Amino acid sequence: MLIDERLEVETPEGAMLSLSLAGPVPRALAYAIDLAIRLVIYGALAAILAALGKAGMGLLLILAFVLEWFYPTLFEAFRHGQTPGKKAMGIVVVHANGSPLSFNGSLIRNLLRTADAFPLFYLLGFVCTLMSPRYQRLGDMAANTLVIHVEETPAISEHRRGESQAPDWPLNRDDQLALLAFYERHEQFSDARQQELALLVYPELTPAQALQRLKAISRYLVEGPA
Repeated sequence: MLIDERLEVETPEGAMLSLSLAGPVPRALAYAIDLAIRLVIYGALAAILAALGKAGMGLLLILAFVLEWFYPTLFEAFRHGQTPGKKAMGIVVVHANGSPLSFNGSLIRNLLRTADAFPLFYLLGFVCTLMSPRYQRLGDMAANTLVIHVEETPAISEHRRGESQAPDWPLNRDDQLALLAFYERHEQFSDARQQELALLVYPELTPAQALQRLKAISRYLVEGPA
């Protein structure tokens, strides 16, 4: 059985992003870590609220419900697609086109945890993950999300260093994805192809000027201000 596979995602510019899909084993281990964290929190809350008697138990049930449902949703939405367990296992949730996970995507995939957990111990979700060519459980299919490995960013080579410039237009998600792909893969293209891509963004400039500006903006997005 294959544990992990790679998925090639083509950007609008024709560049390819290679995503390493996370199989059921690292996902199960990440879930186990998150479950252990929640159990520790449950235990601490129970010890604190025990002094309140029945009122404390009622409050504990409410807090347990909130923790169970919002722990994964909020972590994935506001911590770059990673719960503590996913971070420990080096995996992350993204949209199927490789873009960062949105709050709506996190909410949808986690609302379907009940279905994935049927009938016991996430059996249905596990079976769906094994049967899906992209290792998606029901929640992933509904939200159109993937769980992938976080690959270490290679050290920036000296020839990549240079000026960085803030984008001179508001970037949407597709723009960010395209610029990241250009930054990572532009060295695989010929100079003529790089200039051709740059002219799509800055047709009013010369090919050399357009390429220089596009490189500066992609550096800014990845490396930050110089």
